[in-house]
Amino acid sequence: MVGATEKETSKLMNIDGIVFARFVANAPTSQEEIQRVQTRLNFSLPDSYVALMLAANGGEGFVGESALTLWKIEELIAKNDGYHVNEFAPGIFLFGSDGGGEAFGFDTRSVARKIVSIPFVAMEIDDARILAPDFEAFILLLLSS
Repeated sequence: MVGATEKETSKLMNIDGIVFARFVANAPTSQEEIQRVQTRLNFSLPDSYVALMLAANGGEGFVGESALTLWKIEELIAKNDGYHVNEFAPGIFLFGSDGGGEAFGFDTRSVARKIVSIPFVAMEIDDARILAPDFEAFILLLLSS
């Protein structure tokens, strides 16, 4: 799963293009770093997410008019542990936020890896709201918002 192609990276996640025009991106991560994190997870990170991390290892800014903070790949496990996600929202794995009170995450309870939002404060699995069927659709949703 971890090998995203250059075509996948440029398909939607063109970090220099219109989608991420107002997003301050970090330097790309490496395939080795993604693999290191992936081996510690009990699910596969989506290809489109991996493609973005290979282009920009997180960052913050706007996609369309929507605020987006994406955490660095090497911070994912520590941040999920720090927010006690497994305790309060089992099956959700956070990857970023709206820069405010809402976290964004993968719903790992299904193969599709739907994207959900969930409040940081008083986090409960019942409060998880499905935003998009996958990561690519999530980025498009932000762009059109």
